[in-house]
Amino acid sequence: MKITKAVIPAAGFGTRFLPQTKAMPKEMLPIVDKPVIQYVVEEAVASGIKNIIIVTGANKRAIEDHFDTPDAELVNNLIQGKKLEMLRQIKYISEMANFVYVRQKGPYGNGTPVLSAEPAIEDEPFAVLWGDEFIFAKPPRLKQMIDVYEKYGGVVISGVKIEKKEDLKRYGIADIEPVKGNLFKIKKIVEKPEIGEAPSNIAAHGAYILPPEIFSALKRLKPGKGGEIWLVDAINLLKKEGIPVYTLVVKNGKYYDTGNKFEYLKTVVEFGLRHPDINGQFRRFLKEILNFRS
Repeated sequence: MKITKAVIPAAGFGTRFLPQTKAMPKEMLPIVDKPVIQYVVEEAVASGIKNIIIVTGANKRAIEDHFDTPDAELVNNLIQGKKLEMLRQIKYISEMANFVYVRQKGPYGNGTPVLSAEPAIEDEPFAVLWGDEFIFAKPPRLKQMIDVYEKYGGVVISGVKIEKKEDLKRYGIADIEPVKGNLFKIKKIVEKPEIGEAPSNIAAHGAYILPPEIFSALKRLKPGKGGEIWLVDAINLLKKEGIPVYTLVVKNGKYYDTGNKFEYLKTVVEFGLRHPDINGQFRRFLKEILNFRS
């Protein structure tokens, strides 16, 4: 079956960005002039997906407002100011996909928002992308994964090479065997391993293509590490039941983990340096700061 739907979990509290995220979703943190979650949606759309299910929680109304049809007063203001390119951009936000919003219900853990999306998915395979991180790749990461799924089926997870050993404990690390090129079959996934326990340096992380059987697996789980419901535990259960699991190390891609302060600031600086409206001024500003501090 074709992949036509993508689920974006966006119900977390964003505690690492408090107090900023007390009233504003972390997924709405700006990368220059676009929120993080818009980059995630644009990746899905560029990969051929038009149906976006966003799983939300309390204080997440700003996400719905962002992807809604622009306010008539704003539209008129832009027309009167002859800001037609800006008008085109804000209209595109609501028109690029069909948006469905589901409230998260259930225990804490990254498997819960996926299970909450079941009524909107029904009996078909689908993609999952987190709402506070993205990979910038050509072709898009998710398109590369869909190509793998259409050939091999099963579960497909994006793979990211982790360069620093101390960072391995932040991710689900795959125990792998080669299939072809940058595609690997996963023997198991170790969630957030301690230093020395990681089976490889490949984090199976960030984006998933999942069969509908994942819902049954999630319902059968007992709380795992930290008392949470982990998506990786459900994937490991499917693997035990005969569904193959693959990880694709994304080609021509760069991973942006905007879920922590330092990586978020690095992302903002990098995108500021490539933004057509401000890159020159911003570059000069950074040089001035460096020269001043040296």
